[in-house]
Amino acid sequence: MLRIDGVLMVQEDWPPVTAKDLDWVFEQVTTQEQRLTFLRELELDFAYSVPGLARFRVNVLQQRGTMSLAFRVVPFGVPSIDELELPQICKELILKPRGLILVTGPTGSGKSSTMAAMINHLNENDRRNIITIEDPIEFLYRDKKCIIVQRDLGDDTKSFATALIHALRHDPDAIVVGEMRDLDTISTAIMAAETGHLVLGTLHTTDASQTVDRIIDIFPHGQQRQVRLQLSQVIEAILSQALLPRIGGGRIAAFEIMIASTAVRNLIREQKIFEIPSIMQLSSKDGMQTLDQAIAELVRRNIVTLEEAMKESSNPERLQKSLQFQSEATTF
Repeated sequence: MLRIDGVLMVQEDWPPVTAKDLDWVFEQVTTQEQRLTFLRELELDFAYSVPGLARFRVNVLQQRGTMSLAFRVVPFGVPSIDELELPQICKELILKPRGLILVTGPTGSGKSSTMAAMINHLNENDRRNIITIEDPIEFLYRDKKCIIVQRDLGDDTKSFATALIHALRHDPDAIVVGEMRDLDTISTAIMAAETGHLVLGTLHTTDASQTVDRIIDIFPHGQQRQVRLQLSQVIEAILSQALLPRIGGGRIAAFEIMIASTAVRNLIREQKIFEIPSIMQLSSKDGMQTLDQAIAELVRRNIVTLEEAMKESSNPERLQKSLQFQSEATTF
């Protein structure tokens, strides 16, 4: 089974994969240590390379007494911001000297590719010492103007939080956290941004407001007021993305963009997170937009269908009315 442009497709020209086939594949792509880890934990994440072809992010799990393997393709080449048609503000954000930038979205929405393109832009345009902490390492970077140290969770370090603490002692300018999933990691990332580092991280949240709430809610109640103050000071931007099928094949990312303007910082500090979407809707001149605004623009440009846009919209009825209103205004 292959997932092509987000859709699972049976490969009927190939013979069915048997349990024996899976055992053989598992033996070929893993080391002895990885096999022992799987036998012990019944879960395994790792990266695998086929020279001259591509790298793969691999997950192995146990189901009904047999193995299931999923391979996700990671190209050898690192994509550029322009190749992925990312918002141009990404170029400006990644060159900031300090602060916290978050890339969010559901699994499979392209967060890793977006982060890689931004790091690649930094690598080509400024001299920085960059440390990445990943689970597992996906894109491989070649040093250009930057020094890039890549650490693999499991092989090179035992946890995101521990790696973050030690990264701060390695004279970094920028730190990339593959996943901000727990209190220790989030707390250390905020501290790193406070102490003058540029920190990039990902969360599995769907929009800017939910991202801010998730970060604050993970802290004990007694610490949340202080965290709101800290976050309001260090946050630079939240990019929340969704992948939509293109008309004619392929996919394109739609982005919600929250920039940490004075108004946004005040809302975070004053616990008025629910007002952030309104600020984004009215601040296009600052580079901000909601996900619905981004999706509507893709429909207007005839890149995605209205049907697909409605599936990703947080408010399909409002999106349709907005598009209809603008169409009537254009006709008039």
